[in-house]
Amino acid sequence: MAERQAQRTEPPRLYQVLMLNDDFTPMEFVVMVLQEYFRHDLDSATLIMLKIHHEGRGVCGVYSKDVAATKVELVLDAAKRAGHPLQCIMEAA
Repeated sequence: MAERQAQRTEPPRLYQVLMLNDDFTPMEFVVMVLQEYFRHDLDSATLIMLKIHHEGRGVCGVYSKDVAATKVELVLDAAKRAGHPLQCIMEAA
């Protein structure tokens, strides 16, 4: 009888969604995006916005690849509709 080897499946790779600072997008818009698309409360959204403002970038959330890509597109679309140059990217966590 052949022994069955236990299959090892690795968990899916996670990706950070980051927003990048610019000198034109209003802080209020960034906070709104963090609340609407990433489900942060006002306090955590404000802290992340300040991190983006002072450090140049900030993590909005960590997701599977497909979810992260969707979040990036949602943010970029919202920024474009509002006329803001806000940039949002994803990178491996």
